[in-house]
Amino acid sequence: MQGLVIKNTGSWYTVKTVEGDIVECKIKGNFRLKGIRSTNPVAVGDHVEIERNQQDTAFITAIGDRKNYIIRKSQNLSKQSHIIAANVDQAFLVVTVERPQTSTTFIDRFLATAEAYSVPVVLVFNKTDLLDDDLMRYQQMMMDLYETVGYKCVPVSAETGDGMDVLMTLLHDRITLLSGHSGVGKSTMINRLLPGVNLRTAEISDAHNTGIHTTTFSEMLPLPGGGYIIDTPGIKGFGTFNMEPEELTSYFKEIFHFSKDCRFNNCTHTHEPGCAVLKAVEDHYIAASRYQSYLSMLEDKDENKYREAY
Repeated sequence: MQGLVIKNTGSWYTVKTVEGDIVECKIKGNFRLKGIRSTNPVAVGDHVEIERNQQDTAFITAIGDRKNYIIRKSQNLSKQSHIIAANVDQAFLVVTVERPQTSTTFIDRFLATAEAYSVPVVLVFNKTDLLDDDLMRYQQMMMDLYETVGYKCVPVSAETGDGMDVLMTLLHDRITLLSGHSGVGKSTMINRLLPGVNLRTAEISDAHNTGIHTTTFSEMLPLPGGGYIIDTPGIKGFGTFNMEPEELTSYFKEIFHFSKDCRFNNCTHTHEPGCAVLKAVEDHYIAASRYQSYLSMLEDKDENKYREAY
């Protein structure tokens, strides 16, 4: 039987078969022996083959080729990576400028990874109802920055429903990964888009102004007009995985644009004479925050380690 993985709870996978049946499956141990160094060799969004044994337990026996996926370095260092979702049409990165604040470093790491694995991203700025004039101006500056680079930005309030109609149009008939820190309002957003789902939501911790995990596993939720939302647990840090330093330039659109004019082909854009990227940063054609994110990811490569403080 063939089907689509619509939910992953760790050891069990829920598969929707081509015939429309829902089957709870396990994976055969040999997946872990095929060089897939991942905490989850099978991901939500994967097309798989399943078969039942004599005890009527269903097993995933093969994974179809993936058109793309979003991956990050696993916080379980004995493994190498964690695949957040596979075969998506787009990702919505939900960010907030307040309660909790999403750092530009986190946004840039997510965007660079999405570029590396061919996943288009929309930045969804949630909780506009909480912003005073100063924060509204700051949010507008952030949106201007990312729109100039080439990313669509949508301001919304999942709480009041403001702007959610724009999201609904973008979601129609597409498979969309929803990601972001805990506490940015992903569950509230899904409850607004899919009124019957009733996902659990949590208050923001006042002590640390951070969110509390309410989603503990990834799940594909069907949209009434066609398409799916993939709901994922909130992520604290986004450690990039399997990127070579020389490739990194091409995952920052504006740095790549200016790098073509560098004097040296193998320019790292850190210290070289005749570096067009450094000049563009100096002349404010490249935002300092984006350049700092690029440097932090380069440093990741040099030190070959993952620090959680992003």
